[in-house]
Amino acid sequence: MINQYASTPNNGLGGRTHHLAREFAALGFRVYLIAARWHHYLIDRGEASQAPELEPVDGYTFVRLPVMDYEHAHDRKRILNWFLFNVRLRQLSRMLPHAPDAVFYSSPSLIPFRGAARLAQCHRARLAFEVRDIWPLTLCQLGGYAPSHPAIRYMQWIEDQAYRQADVAISPLSNASEHMRARGLDPAKFLHVPNGFSDAELADPDPLPKDVEQDLPRDKFVLGYVGTIGTANCIDTLLDAAARLRHRPDIAIRIVGQGQARNALIKRVASEKLDAVSFVDAVPKRQVQSALARFDAAYLGWHASPLYDFGISPNKLVDYMYAGLPVLHAYSGRGDPVAAAGFGLSVPAGDGAAVAAAAERLADMSPVQRQRLGEIGHRVACGSMEYGALAASIAARLFPQ
Repeated sequence: MINQYASTPNNGLGGRTHHLAREFAALGFRVYLIAARWHHYLIDRGEASQAPELEPVDGYTFVRLPVMDYEHAHDRKRILNWFLFNVRLRQLSRMLPHAPDAVFYSSPSLIPFRGAARLAQCHRARLAFEVRDIWPLTLCQLGGYAPSHPAIRYMQWIEDQAYRQADVAISPLSNASEHMRARGLDPAKFLHVPNGFSDAELADPDPLPKDVEQDLPRDKFVLGYVGTIGTANCIDTLLDAAARLRHRPDIAIRIVGQGQARNALIKRVASEKLDAVSFVDAVPKRQVQSALARFDAAYLGWHASPLYDFGISPNKLVDYMYAGLPVLHAYSGRGDPVAAAGFGLSVPAGDGAAVAAAAERLADMSPVQRQRLGEIGHRVACGSMEYGALAASIAARLFPQ
C-alpha cells in the first residue's frame, strides 16, 4: 500500500490507509504501508526523523522513504517531494524482504503513481489505483489552474495512464466512475469504497481535557464542527448564519480544529461581534467522539462546484454519523448522503440564510426528534462503513476467486 501522506496514529492522523492496512493484515495478508518520512500531516517531525525505516504497526509494516522536510502544505518542497517520492518507489524492491502480489496506490498526488505502476509491472503484481480527490480536476476547479498549464497537462496524462493500467480503480466518491470512464477507464474496474470507521478506535473514546470541556456549553443548543479549518470547509457560511442568529442566544456555535483559515475566521468573529461563535483547539482522534457527544447537531459545508457532482465522502461525516448526530449539510452537489438517508437537514451550499433557518429548525426540535435523526446516520455507518468490511471488499476485487 502506497500513500505518500500516510501516518501512524502515534504521529499523525492514522486515517483511511492505516485502517485498511490493519484490516488487510487481519485478513491474513503480509502488508507494507509505504509513506514519505516527512510531510505536513505529521504531528512531531522530530519523532519522524528518529523513526525506523521499517516499523511494525498493528499487524503490518510501516515503511518510511526519505524525502525533503518542509514547513507547510503550500511549501514548494512539497511539490518537489512528489518527484522524489516517485524515484524512491522505483528503489523500493531493495528495501522490502518480500515481493508484492498487489500494489495499492492512493492519491491525491499523481506523480508517484508512475513509480507504483513500475513496481507492480516488475513483480507482475495486481495494481489498484485509489482516487480520493480527483486530480488534476480539483486543482482546476477549486485551485484556479488552467487545464493548459504544463503541470496540469502532465498530471492529466498520468491520470489517464492510471485508469488504463490499473486492474481496479477505487474511490470513496460514489459517482467518480463517470469521470473515470470519460478518461478511459473500463467501467468494470470501478469499485466504490466509502470512507469508514474503526469501531475499536471510536467505541471507547478518551475523555476531553477540562479546558475543552469548559468551552462546550451544556445549557444551550450546540451546533458544532470538528475538523480541518480551511477555505474548502466553508466555515464562512457558518459565520454568515451566526450573524443571522443574533436573536437566538440559546444557540451556540463551536468550531473545533486547526487549519490555514482559522486565524482569519477568528478575526472575523471578533470584528463582527459574533458572540455565539467560539473556536476550540483541535483534539486528538481518540477524543473526537467525546467532543461530538457535547454537540446537539453537526455542521458540514461545501463550495458550490460541479466537482462535487462526482460525490463526497469526508471523514468527518463518518465521525458525525457514528456519533449519532443530526447533520446540517450545506451542499449543492449530487449524491447528498445526508438527504438520501435522512439523518439531517440539507440546504444549498454557501447560503448563510438557509443554514441559519436550518439551525433554528434543529434547535426547535425536541431532543427525541434530533436523536431519531442521528440514529439513522449511526445505523447507516455501522451497516456499511466499518473498515473490516471495506477491506474485505477490496481484497475480493484484487484477488478474485
